[in-house]
Amino acid sequence: MTHLNSIVEIFTDGACKGNPGPGSWAAILKFGPHEKTLSGVDPQTTNNRMEITAAIKALEALKRRCKIKIATDSKYLMLGITQWLKSWKSRNWKTSQHKPVKNSDLWRRLDELNSMHDIEWVWVQGHFGHKENEQADQLARNALKEFLTTQSEV
Repeated sequence: MTHLNSIVEIFTDGACKGNPGPGSWAAILKFGPHEKTLSGVDPQTTNNRMEITAAIKALEALKRRCKIKIATDSKYLMLGITQWLKSWKSRNWKTSQHKPVKNSDLWRRLDELNSMHDIEWVWVQGHFGHKENEQADQLARNALKEFLTTQSEV
C-alpha cells in the first residue's frame, strides 16, 4: 500500500562546535498524528556534513516510498540537492572548477534516497521562529552538548 496521497513532513538541522569540530544532526518526522525525532553526533565533522546527514538519516528511517516535504535552513543542502547535484553527476562528481565535490560520499547517498521518494525540498530561514526548525536545532544542540559533556568526563 502506498502513502503517496499523505505527506511526511521532515524538518532537519545540523550543528557544529568549530568547523571542523564535533558536530551533531537532528530530524523531526511528522506523519498525521505521529511524530518521530532522530539525532546523532560525529566527533570530527563540518556543519555542512551534519546538514546532509540529518536529511539522510531522516530518509533512511522511512520504511516505504513516500511523498515528502523536507524543510531545511541550510542553503548548501537545499541548493545542492535541487540545483547542483545534476551538474556534479554529469561532470563525474567534479565542480565547475573541475575540483572534487566536497562531501560526495554523503551527496551520493542522499541522491540515492532522494530518487526513492517524491520529495519537495523547502528552505526556511533559520533562527526565525519556525517552530519545527527551532525544535530540530535544539535537538541537534542537545545531542552535541550531551556528547561534549561525556567527552569531558573521560
